[in-house]
Order: sequence, then C-alpha cells, then structure tokens
Amino acid sequence: MTKDEIIRKHKQYLFPSVGTYYAEPLVTDHASMQYVWDIEGKKYLDFFGGIVTISVGHANPRVTSKIKAQIDKLQHASTLFPNEAVVALAEKIAQITPSDISQSFFTNSGTEANETAVQLARVHTGSYEIVALRHGYSGRSQLAQSLTGHSPWRKSLPGAHGVVHAMNPYCYRCPFGSTPSTCGIECAKDVESVIQTTTSGQIAAYIAEPIQGVGGFITPPKEYFKIVFNIVKQYGGLFISDEVQTGWGRTGKKWFGIEHWEVVPDMMTAAKGMANGMPVGATMTTPEIAASFKGLQISTFGGNPVVSVAAKATIDLIEEDRLMDNADVVGGYFRQGLESLKEKHHLIGDVRGMGLMQAMELVKDRKTKEPAPQETVQFMEECRRVGLLVGKGGLFNNVIRMSPPMNIAKADVDEAIRRMDEAFTAVRRPAAAMAR
Repeated sequence: MTKDEIIRKHKQYLFPSVGTYYAEPLVTDHASMQYVWDIEGKKYLDFFGGIVTISVGHANPRVTSKIKAQIDKLQHASTLFPNEAVVALAEKIAQITPSDISQSFFTNSGTEANETAVQLARVHTGSYEIVALRHGYSGRSQLAQSLTGHSPWRKSLPGAHGVVHAMNPYCYRCPFGSTPSTCGIECAKDVESVIQTTTSGQIAAYIAEPIQGVGGFITPPKEYFKIVFNIVKQYGGLFISDEVQTGWGRTGKKWFGIEHWEVVPDMMTAAKGMANGMPVGATMTTPEIAASFKGLQISTFGGNPVVSVAAKATIDLIEEDRLMDNADVVGGYFRQGLESLKEKHHLIGDVRGMGLMQAMELVKDRKTKEPAPQETVQFMEECRRVGLLVGKGGLFNNVIRMSPPMNIAKADVDEAIRRMDEAFTAVRRPAAAMAR
C-alpha cells in the first residue's frame, strides 16, 4: 500500500480515538537500532523509542534472533502449562528486583499490570481505597483510567470507585507555590491529608510512577518518596511502584526508578521497555503478598513463551552491556546538551528527568510559565522535518519527552541536539520569513 492508502484505511478501519502525531501522520516502514524509516524512505533518529519502549534498539538481532528461534520451537502456551521460557524470565526478574520481591504475574501491558497490582493490594490488605497522584497515568482500562490524574485520558469511561488523588511533586509548577529553596515537601504531606479527609482512614495502596511519564517526566524531590512511604504504612497501605516507563535501567545506574529514592516497594509493575517492544506486562511482589490470591488465576497470553524469551533477552543484554550505566553517562551528557538549548531558546521553561528519560517543558513566557502547546506541536513538526522523532506529554500538551534506546552513544546525542537546535530556530522564525 502507498502512504496515502495506509492513512486513509487507518482512519476508515481503526477507532477515531486512536490518535497519531503530526498534521500528516508519519507512516513507519522499518527500523534498525536507533533509526526508523518511513514508507517513503526518509530516515529518522528515534529519540522517543515507541513511547519509552525500545530499550536496546529497534530490531536488535541479539533479541530478535532468540524470538525467531522460540517461534519455531513453541509459540504459545497459556499459564496452564509451565515452560522453560516463562520460568527463566521469572527467575531472572527475582534476581534483580529489590529485597524480597521475587514472584511475578505476567500479563500483556502496563494497564493489566497495574490492574493486577491494585486487585492484589485490595485482597491482601482487606481495604479498598487507593491513593494515586494527580498528573499520573496508569493505563486505559476503567480502573487504570480512574487511577490516572489527567482529564484528557479519563473521558472514555466512567470512573471506578475507591480512588483518590493526592498532589503530585510537580516542582516546576508547585501547587503550593514553593521554590527549590523553600520547598517543605507539602506535596508529600498532602498524601496524609487526602487519606484523612477523602478515605475511610485505612487504604489498600498508594500507586505512583517514580517519574511521571505521560505527565511530562515529572521528577520528584529526593525526599518525597521516603516521606510518602512512611505515611502509606501508617495507614495500612501497600506501596506500589509503577515502573512501566522507569524500569529496566532507563533512569540510569539502577534497574528500577524507585531505587533512586531509597524506598523498597511492596509491589512493582512493569511493561514497555521490558521486552523491547513485544507486548508484555508484569506485576512483581513478595511471596507473602502474592499468596493473598486464593481464587483461580489465569492469563491466556501472559507469560507467552515468545514474549518471555524476548523479555529475558532484553534484560540479559541490558545487564551484559551495562546499559543502565550507559543511560547514566550518556543521559548526563544529553542533559548538558538540553540545558545548553535552554540557555539559547527561551521557549524552554524547564529541563528535567533522569538517565535517558529527559524532558523539556515549553512555555510562552518563563516568568508566567504559560504553557506553549501550539509551539510544542510546531517544534515536533520541525523535528520531523529534520529527521528526529521525539514525544509529547504533560497535562497542557507542552512537554517534549525523549527516551532513546539505552545503547545510544554521545555522537547520537550530539546529532539530536543539533537537530533540535535547528527545529527551535525554525519555530522562533516569523511565518513570513519561513515562507521565504
């Protein structure tokens, strides 16, 4: 099919709610490592990685070769039939997860992983209410959308009962008016206030992303999660770390984002970069908590042998090549480049993130911090023009999100910064000048 045919049929046969980037959708054709080609043959440097999913490079042969071999051996087995692939993956995860977290339940997505975690927390504690965060994102099911703290992502389904939302640690737009020098971690204290005023006083769990992904890579102060952890325990809840975007070395140095905050969660959820693009989800917890499920549990596709092999191959590659260290070193270098862009382009109000999970919040005016969603769209279009793929997020659609494969080099960063510089310059240029 031609590009136009694909776009036309996409509109005709897929739900209209399935959004795409760009005024004219970019039709992808093939990819290799850090590069993607569209159907017309144009090459792009991919600095979004399929929404924080391509962790070790597109079609990395060290992963795909094992996928191909497994397809020819055993393509499918439900959870009713144990197999070597799923056991090997579960054992590997148990070796790298913190503390006593050593048992996993596999599903197909982060949505299912979070749903499983909340269900398990309610069964284990005997309590029902869940504390989530504003600006958080947990998936697309009814429960996951109820956990989500973004109105655009909550329109499709009525909310589920038993979910309350606390203030999130959005330092750039602190809801309490604090600055870095005056921060009293009121956002952390708000968790207790929310429990005391909007719940029964006994909660099942608190769920949060160590860095809020869809929210715009919102990164908390270092003290935040320690304070919240103690509050959650005081009110009988479990601490669920949503590692769907922050897991598997993405934030640098550590396997999981929550480890940077020196908190040991009761449960963790994962997906996305875990299998380098294959559909996978995992809920990981301690044997004691896992044993709380008394009824029957099954997942037709969870722990599929092909996906399990892909996930273990991805995790092994990250470990063997020390990509969490590369994410730290190259991510730090990337951060320096983004800060240099901020000095040059006043459209950039804030730069934040960790490792190879970095973001720029775009504003019309740095003093008022008025969001610049239109300029954000323009910037993305200009990035496409110069052959660079980046993502978008934030409640106001004004945050550029970047999560390239974790095995990129500094030379890739230099090229990405150069192309972004050109894109920002084009956005700033008056329309008449662009026409010339």
